Amino acid sequence: MIDPFRLEGETALITGGGSGLGLGMARCFVRAGAKVVLVGRREDALRAAAGELGPSASFVPHDITQLERAGELLERAAHAAGSPISILVNNAGIHLKKPAQQTTPAEFNAVLQTHVVAAHALSAAALPGMIRRHHGSILFIASMASFLGIPLIVAYSAAKSAYLGMIRSLAAEVSAHGVRVNSIAPGWIESPMLRQALDADLPRKQKILSRTPMGGFGEPDDIGWAAVYLCSPAAKFVTGAVLPVDGGASIGF
Repeated sequence: MIDPFRLEGETALITGGGSGLGLGMARCFVRAGAKVVLVGRREDALRAAAGELGPSASFVPHDITQLERAGELLERAAHAAGSPISILVNNAGIHLKKPAQQTTPAEFNAVLQTHVVAAHALSAAALPGMIRRHHGSILFIASMASFLGIPLIVAYSAAKSAYLGMIRSLAAEVSAHGVRVNSIAPGWIESPMLRQALDADLPRKQKILSRTPMGGFGEPDDIGWAAVYLCSPAAKFVTGAVLPVDGGASIGF
């Protein structure tokens, strides 16, 4: 029997793939048998990441906020991988920590452009090929900010909350054509950035841990293997879903 959790024959484009959760997902995708194309603005980081991942990985430097070039990116990615894109992971984003009353319209819009508008542009560019082949998976990386009221990140919270509506609408629209649309909502995941932020703010660290039933932080592989599942044949009847991978933080008290 073919392992339903394997991804042989799939090619995944991962935005923000050169580091952090994007790279963590890429590692798991490659281990599951997929080819990956890493997309980001920093060519040096992409090159290093692809080198680490080996021959199943390629990369395309690109700024996803150049909305009119979304179709071009899909073509370049398919050319780099030698096969059409069958999995799109909308992971790239920017963060803004600032009081709401000090957040300017331009700053708010920049966050929405990167997370929401660019993700829609890429999804719209990927869909015709996926629908034509009657096969594809689109994955959005949401956040605890999609569920919880977290202060000082009003633009980020708005963007990540928008993903919930996007995946449900897209799933309802395209699932009959063989394209599944899902989302992962990561909790607090170990990374140099997280440690830097929380080591300097021990009360916040304790607050996060105290409301996380599993009592710790996740690892990038926790998100990566959840992504593999949602994009694999094992999840062939799953669409429009949001999967929290958070140690219970979204339901903790």
